[in-house]
Amino acid sequence: MNSLRNRKTLRSDGSRAFIVLAAIAVLPASALAMELTSSSFDDGGAVPLRHALRGSGCLGQNVSPALEWNDAPPETKSFAVTMFDPDAPTGSGWWHWVLVNIPADVTALAEGARPGKAFATRTDFGMAGYGGPCPPAGAAPHRYVITVYALDVDSLPLDAMSSGAMAGYMINSHALARARITGLFGR
Repeated sequence: MNSLRNRKTLRSDGSRAFIVLAAIAVLPASALAMELTSSSFDDGGAVPLRHALRGSGCLGQNVSPALEWNDAPPETKSFAVTMFDPDAPTGSGWWHWVLVNIPADVTALAEGARPGKAFATRTDFGMAGYGGPCPPAGAAPHRYVITVYALDVDSLPLDAMSSGAMAGYMINSHALARARITGLFGR
């Protein structure tokens, strides 16, 4: 009798799981996770020269890319954006941009924008602000991972001299959700 009851329970649980999976499958992708896009470049595409660093042998304009995100959790109190090069020949990657304390009602950044009370922390260039791609000449194109984070706090206890590592720690400690895109740049 117990084995018959166990089979019915398994069949019932299996049916419930199938129904849940089927319901998830028909939901739009945006209902499942936060999404990030850029009108400056396609995910997996080349980063235009205007977003590259101006200096260190690079001839860009050092303009941060346009970004737009949606489907953040309703409890989001602020956002942060980072750009990181995992291919930098440092052994630990390279922080190109860390923008924190973006108000929760902001869901897009125009090229070069810094909204409201948001501010940039120090990058691996040694100063706060956006530092565009500039991989070593002749190297294979590097990946530049831009991530937007939905945070559970209005502001992070950071300042313009906080390192990328410290900002990353604080951001990840308060992340509710994240979305990312990757651009490629070589020279």
